[in-house]
Amino acid sequence: MNAREQESPLTVVIAGGSGALGTRLAADLAARGARPVILTRRVDPTSSFEQVQWDGRTQGPWVDEITADRRTAVVNLAGRLVDCRPTEANIADLRASRVAATRALVAAAARRTAPVEAWLQAGTTAIWSDAGDHWCDELTPVPPDLPGVAALPQMTGVARPWEEAVSGAHTERLTVLRTSVVLDRNTPALNRLVMLTRAFLGGRVGSGEQWFSWIHIDDWLAVARAALGLDPEVILPNGVVVASSPNPVRNRELMASLRRTLHRPWSPPTPAPLLRMGAVLLRTDPALGLTGRRARSRVLAEAGFEFRHPDLDGALADLLT
Repeated sequence: MNAREQESPLTVVIAGGSGALGTRLAADLAARGARPVILTRRVDPTSSFEQVQWDGRTQGPWVDEITADRRTAVVNLAGRLVDCRPTEANIADLRASRVAATRALVAAAARRTAPVEAWLQAGTTAIWSDAGDHWCDELTPVPPDLPGVAALPQMTGVARPWEEAVSGAHTERLTVLRTSVVLDRNTPALNRLVMLTRAFLGGRVGSGEQWFSWIHIDDWLAVARAALGLDPEVILPNGVVVASSPNPVRNRELMASLRRTLHRPWSPPTPAPLLRMGAVLLRTDPALGLTGRRARSRVLAEAGFEFRHPDLDGALADLLT
């Protein structure tokens, strides 16, 4: 690659980029002079970003976006949404949609002469399943190697093979970003919590002692930029990085913070049996509300990364007021 090509804008191919995180990342990168290209199963004619259709499994014309002789990075966010019933068929589909897409991207990158500049591989803190009071960071073993923690099939059973599928990717820099719940006005997780709280149903869920790890969208975008090598002040090593605020909270603290932010009074708790019944009607997984992780990043702290929104009250006030 010649000097002129090295000075050209970075093309960032975002697989699964039509979702809430992908569109926010594309806008953030475009504003900083990069060229985002979204790989999507269904092209949206109203989108302001360049889109290329793919099926998330096989090679096709989309491969040219990765193999072209230019500065290129890959962001892999592809995969079915986890908000579904934890049936064997759904869990298999959650796993297959992530593993197949990752393998397709790895195969495409292997056709390049030079490696891609950076690869941001999505992951999830749910890889630790329901980790109780364990602190989970980049050095914490994954269940069943984490003492006393069972490897839940819809969590560890999906997240672990997803990470393993990126092994051997032809890239100079690889970051596996284990992301906690991203707080953003456009994400389903926060929207559902806000809806319930505004309806005076913002009480703790179950015991309320389960941990809730989270990250503000602004901080997630900053971590993503660092992973792509676009922040000269934060140099991240290859490997796993936990994208989570250093201050996780328990569910009861989360709901209390939402009530304060939205000016709602105390609300009665939602017993676990009632949540499980409701999850059947809503066709979702009750474990999303009844389990949790106490996550934080050792790597970000050592790299000198500074969170703009380290505390939950401030993060919610920024997003909801």
